[in-house]
Amino acid sequence: MPAPPGAAISQYVLKVHSRCDLSCDHCYVYEHADQTWRGRPREMATQTLDAAAARIAEHASAHDLPVVHVVLHGGEPLLLGPARMRRILSGLRTAIEPTAVLDLRMQTNGVRLDPTFCDIFVEYDVKVGISLDGDRVANDRHRRFANGASSHDPVRRALALLRSPEYRDSYAGILCTVDVANDPDAVYDALLAEEPPRIDLLLPHHTWDHPPVRPGGAPTPYADWLGRIHRRWVDDGRPVSIRLFDALDPRGTSAGTEAVGLGPADLVVVETDGTWEQADSLKVAYDGAAGTGLTVFDHTVDEAARHPGVATRQSGLAGLSAICRSCPVVVRCGGGLYAHRYRSGAGFDNPSVYCTDLRALISIIDRRAPGTAPVAVPRQAGGIPAERQPVLSLAVVSSDAERTLDDIAGGHGDPESITFLVDSQLAIVRALLAASRETAAPDSGWDLLVDLDATVPDTVRAVLRHPFVRPRLIRRLQAAARPVPRTPEPDPVAALAAAVAVRAGVAAELRVPVLGGQVFLPTLGVFRLPFAGVDAALLTVRPGGFRLVAGGDPHDVRLDEPTTWPSGWLPTQPGPLPDHDLTIEDLDPARDCYGDRVRERLAGGPAAELGRTVATAWQLAERDVPRHAEAMSIGMRAVVPLDTPPTGALRSATARAAFGAVAVGPIADPATLAVLLVHEWQHSKLGAALDLYDLVEPGSPARLRVAWRPDPRPLEGVLQGAYAHLAVAEVWHARAVADRPADPMAATLAARYRTWTGQALDALAASGSLTGAGDRFVEGMRRALAELV
Repeated sequence: MPAPPGAAISQYVLKVHSRCDLSCDHCYVYEHADQTWRGRPREMATQTLDAAAARIAEHASAHDLPVVHVVLHGGEPLLLGPARMRRILSGLRTAIEPTAVLDLRMQTNGVRLDPTFCDIFVEYDVKVGISLDGDRVANDRHRRFANGASSHDPVRRALALLRSPEYRDSYAGILCTVDVANDPDAVYDALLAEEPPRIDLLLPHHTWDHPPVRPGGAPTPYADWLGRIHRRWVDDGRPVSIRLFDALDPRGTSAGTEAVGLGPADLVVVETDGTWEQADSLKVAYDGAAGTGLTVFDHTVDEAARHPGVATRQSGLAGLSAICRSCPVVVRCGGGLYAHRYRSGAGFDNPSVYCTDLRALISIIDRRAPGTAPVAVPRQAGGIPAERQPVLSLAVVSSDAERTLDDIAGGHGDPESITFLVDSQLAIVRALLAASRETAAPDSGWDLLVDLDATVPDTVRAVLRHPFVRPRLIRRLQAAARPVPRTPEPDPVAALAAAVAVRAGVAAELRVPVLGGQVFLPTLGVFRLPFAGVDAALLTVRPGGFRLVAGGDPHDVRLDEPTTWPSGWLPTQPGPLPDHDLTIEDLDPARDCYGDRVRERLAGGPAAELGRTVATAWQLAERDVPRHAEAMSIGMRAVVPLDTPPTGALRSATARAAFGAVAVGPIADPATLAVLLVHEWQHSKLGAALDLYDLVEPGSPARLRVAWRPDPRPLEGVLQGAYAHLAVAEVWHARAVADRPADPMAATLAARYRTWTGQALDALAASGSLTGAGDRFVEGMRRALAELV
């Protein structure tokens, strides 16, 4: 990607010393993937410093920059000693100040700070930031000397020195790396006690390959932790600038951080050997990730700015992944820190590994912002409490997301909107996968799945989109969170990786879980072992299929040769629609999430009959409500057969966590099934939207009476029912006005569902318990209903 026209670099990090006198175990320079520091000089030589300063001045002059920001960094810059420090500061001011105002800063661990250094910093007007993670317990968790000794006391002495009147102007603030194992209240109190001008709360550097620790499988612990500090900070009257909170403020406070927001990250690094590098945090991704192949001796700043990695970080929205670009809070979070987006094979074209935390934190901040009426708060789905949701609903609706919400309020949703919902559901599954990493065994198949995501991403996407992957991951996380697991809940990652490898024909060998004598491969089928007593089997991918070895017995399955299948293999039912990826799902163990008994494996005759009924029903939907059918073709993935209820009544259902799946009881009439498919698809679609947006005020106790139920219903249930009935009214309206023999009941049923929907919308609008987005959504439904006359 070319650099934006006229792109200029105004921020520089000079790595003046590449070693450190602390041994912090969370340090991205020494403890993560990039180890290039080992081959670099300990100190930046004078000729290197002079060359870098000349390049900076040259660039400032060429681009007429009024101010240039330079940060001395390391390693630990104070290891230079006072004399060498003075020479560097003098050289920078001499070279740059004739061209631009020089804002000089330094980031240090502080343990060597003394009055001699402070006098130099006053002389050269250097602002000094100190790293401190909180109270003694918090700071000593990571920031220790190599011999294990605490750094807390010397760091606090440094901070006391900077607070003194003669050095107070040199005090820039405190940098604190978040660790959710620490007490947020104690950390906040400790930081505030040091009277800093600013606090930087930094998320620890992690990637999708190495996700952050999420204790107990909680998907948003960092938002919860930061949210506690934010509440204290707001209650205290915002006594100090906290840059992350300022940057995410809905009123648009500018905070100059590359961690969030869409502002250009116009920053480059100069290493001790004079090489130009990208942002230092990229060292967490892979060895050499920050490299450019350019040096201050041979290349200008303009050449460094045109490096693809640097240019991408200056390109704003265009440089983000498709998921981020369509996200309602993208202008706030900006996709998160660039380094946190990395995943092997996909590079940085991903949301932040902290995506769910950033969304949740934005919601928390908005609920506390004066004069702000947030439209979203944490949601509850799949049985996980709201505070442990993998994806929380979004706090601010951008123009793109407003269009999506308004579009589906009309009842159908165009392909772009449905694809947005599909992608958001896939993002939830990926977040749950990341959360489950902590519970994974060493041989779980995680590394294989990561490799497959890099080599066969479309196949990974197809498997992860299967509706029952999310319920299975939720069960795994819920089981891991219990003090004593009630029943075994196998790690699903190995089965997912195996299914992808088999589908893609990628050679692999791994252990897959056996539960109840069955090995389940999502989207492929189930192998029922002829014996019990084993909890794992060895699966080897072979040409056209796989070999399964359990209890010493091999079982070969050639997926392309049904006549050779062993007796234990039950494949997923073939799809009834030749042009759509829709399956009859009667095998997946996680399909029992509807509160109804699901049917077991259908034999050939019943399976074929259901397939024919579904196919005919789909054709009727395409005939009657083609826009609904188009949306279903994008988002619906499975039809789950239910047992006949004791009453013999018609039965259909959806589950919030199983997006894209519709469960139906035995129905022989395709016309009736078409109505039920459209009805349940509406529930599934609205459920996906409710994972992202709050339409009802959280915690509202209001209940409404509706025509289709005898009991008062919670508002979200009324909204779900009205949305489904809006589509049903459209089906019957289409049948009533069609140029063909009309169903004698069509007009009556169309009128009934129009009346039911209209009454429910009136009650919802009058409830006073809808969010702003909810009011808009209801009005969109009302406009769509008015067209059915």
